Amino acid sequence: MSRQRILVTGNLGYIGSTMVPILVDAGYEATGFDAGYYEDCYLVEQKQKLKRQIKKDLRDVTVDDLAGIDCVIHLAGLSNDPLGEFNPTLTHEINYAATMKLAECARQAGVRRFLYVSSQSVYGVSDTSREVDEDGEKNPITAYAKTKWQCECDLKPLCSDDFVIAYLRPATAYGASPNLRTDIVFNQFVAYAFTNKLIEIKSDGSPWRPMTHIRDITAAFMACIETPAALIKNQAFNVGTPDNNYTVRDLATAAQKCVKGAELTFTGEHTDSRSYRVSSNKLLTALKDYYKPQWSIEKGGDELMAFYNDVKFNKEIFNGDKTVRLKCLKRRIEQGTLDENLRVK
Repeated sequence: MSRQRILVTGNLGYIGSTMVPILVDAGYEATGFDAGYYEDCYLVEQKQKLKRQIKKDLRDVTVDDLAGIDCVIHLAGLSNDPLGEFNPTLTHEINYAATMKLAECARQAGVRRFLYVSSQSVYGVSDTSREVDEDGEKNPITAYAKTKWQCECDLKPLCSDDFVIAYLRPATAYGASPNLRTDIVFNQFVAYAFTNKLIEIKSDGSPWRPMTHIRDITAAFMACIETPAALIKNQAFNVGTPDNNYTVRDLATAAQKCVKGAELTFTGEHTDSRSYRVSSNKLLTALKDYYKPQWSIEKGGDELMAFYNDVKFNKEIFNGDKTVRLKCLKRRIEQGTLDENLRVK
């Protein structure tokens, strides 16, 4: 394997802090690009073995930042629905406009591949009697989902034989990371069980959620680095496993099993309309020689429990702002280290 030069945006975040060491261990030369929103949120100290760390707002990216790079993995952005709704104008500015600027700079700099992390939220609320595939109807509801779909649409004309773009739509992520998030469903359920010996679900637990471990997400990006360009050019891929669809009840039950004596209750007081089942068959078939997912909810639950024990995870951490992205940004704005436009001071 040639020593490809990879630039990862959002390398200091939840997925990036797991992905970059894996890339480096696999022989890639990695450059990080991150504004540093969550650099003080690490539960485990980490020094990534990077060629270079670019500490910069994505909105300020230049062609020079991409010089000498073979492939961009674009993870950076305001990362979920609550965060996206916090300020929809900024969500559009950071997640859409800055992404388009990054792609144009990459193309001008001679980057050969651009791997964009989209989201399965582009499907919105869907018919759960079947698994939706990549060609399924798009019905993005939130500001976050709308920017993801708009980027996919507007990146397509930039794609060429010399600048290959692929769109990866991961299922909801889970798994241990040095820069952990507990504002995502399974990590949160295991954290509740670990700290409270209780998981209380406000719905009846019937909505469906597709799930993917962050190491399998990393494996999908690595597959798209190595696979022949013709297999991924201007293609979208749902990222998951053959059996990655779970009800909220399934996820809560799996989390309960991780902690001896943990209780599980469903109050049913809230109706959750977000329910969708997604097929990852395209990725599993088209890139079968390159993408080989390894993780299950059960294995991920065991990993999270070991991680929570190692970092002495407790209610103070869980209820604080280190593992919840929106809380972190609000705290930094109050402290004055971020301005109201989410620019680092």
